[in-house]
Amino acid sequence: MKVGLYFGSYNPIHIGHLAIANYMVEFTGIDQLWFVVSPQSPHKKKNNLLDDYQRLEMVHRAVEGDDRLRASNIEFNLPKPSYTVDTLAYLKDQHPNYDFVILMGSDNLENFHKWKNFESILENYGIIVYPRPGFDASKVQEHKNIVVAGEAPLMEISSSFIRRAIRDGKDVRHFLPPKTWEYLEEMNFYK
Repeated sequence: MKVGLYFGSYNPIHIGHLAIANYMVEFTGIDQLWFVVSPQSPHKKKNNLLDDYQRLEMVHRAVEGDDRLRASNIEFNLPKPSYTVDTLAYLKDQHPNYDFVILMGSDNLENFHKWKNFESILENYGIIVYPRPGFDASKVQEHKNIVVAGEAPLMEISSSFIRRAIRDGKDVRHFLPPKTWEYLEEMNFYK
Protein backbone atom coordinates (compact mmCIF):
# COMPACT_ATOMS: atom_id res chain seq x y z
CA MET A 1 0.00 0.00 0.00
CA LYS A 2 1.25 3.46 -0.90
CA VAL A 3 0.69 5.95 1.93
CA GLY A 4 1.09 9.71 1.61
CA LEU A 5 2.25 11.47 4.77
CA TYR A 6 0.87 14.99 5.09
CA PHE A 7 2.62 16.64 8.06
CA GLY A 8 1.23 19.73 9.76
CA SER A 9 0.08 21.39 12.95
CA TYR A 10 -3.57 21.42 11.76
CA ASN A 11 -4.37 24.32 14.03
CA PRO A 12 -7.12 23.93 12.81
CA ILE A 13 -7.50 21.55 9.88
CA HIS A 14 -9.56 23.29 7.16
CA ILE A 15 -11.14 22.65 3.77
CA GLY A 16 -7.90 23.58 1.99
CA HIS A 17 -6.10 20.69 3.69
CA LEU A 18 -8.95 18.36 2.74
CA ALA A 19 -9.07 19.54 -0.87
CA ILE A 20 -5.34 18.86 -1.24
CA ALA A 21 -5.72 15.47 0.49
CA ASN A 22 -8.61 14.53 -1.79
CA TYR A 23 -6.59 15.51 -4.85
CA MET A 24 -3.59 13.49 -3.68
CA VAL A 25 -5.50 10.23 -3.14
CA GLU A 26 -7.41 10.54 -6.40
CA PHE A 27 -4.74 11.81 -8.78
CA THR A 28 -1.25 10.80 -7.58
CA GLY A 29 -1.40 7.04 -7.11
CA ILE A 30 -1.38 6.93 -3.32
CA ASP A 31 -3.86 4.58 -1.67
CA GLN A 32 -4.23 6.36 1.63
CA LEU A 33 -3.26 9.71 3.12
CA TRP A 34 -2.26 10.12 6.75
CA PHE A 35 -2.57 13.56 8.33
CA VAL A 36 0.46 13.48 10.65
CA VAL A 37 -0.32 15.93 13.44
CA SER A 38 2.95 17.54 14.52
CA PRO A 39 3.41 17.99 18.27
CA GLN A 40 4.18 21.30 19.90
CA SER A 41 7.85 21.99 19.49
CA PRO A 42 9.53 22.74 22.83
CA HIS A 43 11.65 25.36 21.04
CA LYS A 44 8.78 27.40 19.64
CA LYS A 45 6.42 29.86 21.25
CA LYS A 46 2.96 28.37 21.81
CA ASN A 47 1.27 31.17 19.83
CA ASN A 48 -2.34 29.90 19.86
CA LEU A 49 -1.33 26.30 19.20
CA LEU A 50 -3.96 24.04 20.71
CA ASP A 51 -3.02 20.94 22.67
CA ASP A 52 -1.74 18.04 20.54
CA TYR A 53 -4.76 15.84 21.29
CA GLN A 54 -7.27 18.63 20.60
CA ARG A 55 -5.75 19.15 17.15
CA LEU A 56 -5.73 15.37 16.59
CA GLU A 57 -9.42 15.25 17.56
CA MET A 58 -10.21 17.97 15.00
CA VAL A 59 -8.45 15.92 12.29
CA HIS A 60 -10.27 12.73 13.38
CA ARG A 61 -13.59 14.52 13.08
CA ALA A 62 -12.64 16.01 9.71
CA VAL A 63 -11.78 12.65 8.10
CA GLU A 64 -14.41 10.51 9.81
CA GLY A 65 -16.15 8.25 7.33
CA ASP A 66 -13.49 8.56 4.59
CA ASP A 67 -11.36 5.41 4.54
CA ARG A 68 -8.83 7.07 2.23
CA LEU A 69 -7.85 9.56 4.95
CA ARG A 70 -6.51 8.95 8.44
CA ALA A 71 -5.45 11.04 11.44
CA SER A 72 -2.05 10.06 12.82
CA ASN A 73 -0.48 10.84 16.19
CA ILE A 74 2.70 8.93 15.30
CA GLU A 75 4.98 11.82 16.29
CA PHE A 76 3.41 12.31 19.74
CA ASN A 77 5.47 9.48 21.24
CA LEU A 78 8.69 10.00 19.33
CA PRO A 79 11.61 12.04 20.75
CA LYS A 80 11.18 15.82 20.53
CA PRO A 81 11.81 17.74 18.45
CA SER A 82 10.49 15.39 15.82
CA TYR A 83 12.45 15.07 12.61
CA THR A 84 10.84 13.69 9.47
CA VAL A 85 13.75 11.29 8.85
CA ASP A 86 13.19 9.72 12.29
CA THR A 87 9.42 9.50 11.80
CA LEU A 88 9.94 7.79 8.45
CA ALA A 89 12.37 5.26 9.95
CA TYR A 90 9.90 4.46 12.72
CA LEU A 91 6.99 4.10 10.30
CA LYS A 92 9.01 1.86 7.97
CA ASP A 93 9.90 -0.33 10.95
CA GLN A 94 6.24 -0.55 12.03
CA HIS A 95 4.85 -1.03 8.50
CA PRO A 96 7.59 -2.70 6.41
CA ASN A 97 5.19 -3.47 3.54
CA TYR A 98 3.98 0.10 3.12
CA ASP A 99 5.50 2.48 0.62
CA PHE A 100 5.58 5.91 2.29
CA VAL A 101 5.78 9.17 0.35
CA ILE A 102 5.92 12.70 1.71
CA LEU A 103 3.44 15.34 0.62
CA MET A 104 4.75 18.86 0.94
CA GLY A 105 3.86 22.32 -0.17
CA SER A 106 6.18 24.02 -2.62
CA ASP A 107 7.01 26.55 0.13
CA ASN A 108 8.46 23.72 2.26
CA LEU A 109 10.42 22.33 -0.66
CA GLU A 110 12.44 25.56 -0.80
CA ASN A 111 13.87 24.78 2.67
CA PHE A 112 14.04 21.02 2.25
CA HIS A 113 17.84 21.13 1.98
CA LYS A 114 17.90 22.33 5.63
CA TRP A 115 16.05 19.27 6.95
CA LYS A 116 17.92 16.72 9.04
CA ASN A 117 19.37 14.03 6.69
CA PHE A 118 17.42 15.41 3.72
CA GLU A 119 19.67 13.47 1.32
CA SER A 120 18.60 10.19 2.91
CA ILE A 121 14.92 11.16 2.68
CA LEU A 122 15.33 12.14 -0.94
CA GLU A 123 17.07 8.90 -1.89
CA ASN A 124 14.68 6.59 -0.02
CA TYR A 125 11.24 8.20 -0.26
CA GLY A 126 9.09 9.81 -2.86
CA ILE A 127 8.09 13.44 -2.45
CA ILE A 128 4.93 14.80 -4.00
CA VAL A 129 4.91 18.59 -4.09
CA TYR A 130 1.65 20.52 -4.21
CA PRO A 131 1.87 24.05 -5.58
CA ARG A 132 1.33 27.08 -3.39
CA PRO A 133 0.39 30.52 -4.74
CA GLY A 134 3.39 32.12 -6.47
CA PHE A 135 5.13 28.76 -6.98
CA ASP A 136 7.35 28.37 -10.03
CA ALA A 137 7.58 24.65 -10.92
CA SER A 138 10.61 25.28 -13.12
CA LYS A 139 12.70 26.01 -10.01
CA VAL A 140 12.21 22.52 -8.56
CA GLN A 141 15.40 20.49 -8.66
CA GLU A 142 15.03 17.52 -10.96
CA HIS A 143 15.22 14.29 -9.04
CA LYS A 144 13.73 10.85 -9.67
CA ASN A 145 11.89 10.96 -6.32
CA ILE A 146 10.34 14.45 -6.60
CA VAL A 147 7.05 14.84 -8.44
CA VAL A 148 5.13 18.10 -8.73
CA ALA A 149 1.35 17.69 -8.61
CA GLY A 150 0.96 20.45 -11.14
CA GLU A 151 -2.81 20.28 -11.45
CA ALA A 152 -3.51 20.29 -7.71
CA PRO A 153 -5.77 23.17 -6.67
CA LEU A 154 -4.01 26.28 -5.37
CA MET A 155 -5.18 26.89 -1.83
CA GLU A 156 -4.78 30.34 -0.32
CA ILE A 157 -6.73 29.60 2.86
CA SER A 158 -4.63 29.29 6.03
CA SER A 159 -5.14 28.17 9.61
CA SER A 160 -3.81 31.52 10.86
CA PHE A 161 -6.50 33.34 8.81
CA ILE A 162 -9.16 31.13 10.39
CA ARG A 163 -7.83 31.67 13.94
CA ARG A 164 -7.73 35.44 13.40
CA ALA A 165 -11.24 35.48 11.96
CA ILE A 166 -12.66 33.48 14.87
CA ARG A 167 -10.89 35.76 17.35
CA ASP A 168 -12.48 38.73 15.54
CA GLY A 169 -15.95 37.18 15.84
CA LYS A 170 -16.31 36.19 12.18
CA ASP A 171 -18.37 33.19 11.11
CA VAL A 172 -15.97 30.96 9.15
CA ARG A 173 -17.91 27.69 9.44
CA HIS A 174 -17.67 26.99 5.69
CA PHE A 175 -13.87 27.10 5.80
CA LEU A 176 -13.87 24.03 8.05
CA PRO A 177 -15.27 20.51 7.87
CA PRO A 178 -18.66 20.60 9.66
CA LYS A 179 -17.67 18.28 12.53
CA THR A 180 -14.47 20.26 13.09
CA TRP A 181 -16.45 23.50 13.20
CA GLU A 182 -18.87 21.98 15.73
CA TYR A 183 -15.95 20.89 17.92
CA LEU A 184 -14.33 24.36 17.73
CA GLU A 185 -17.60 25.99 18.73
CA GLU A 186 -18.28 23.50 21.51
CA MET A 187 -14.79 23.96 22.96
CA ASN A 188 -14.70 27.75 22.38
CA PHE A 189 -11.30 27.49 20.65
CA TYR A 190 -9.45 30.55 19.30
CA LYS A 191 -11.87 33.08 20.82
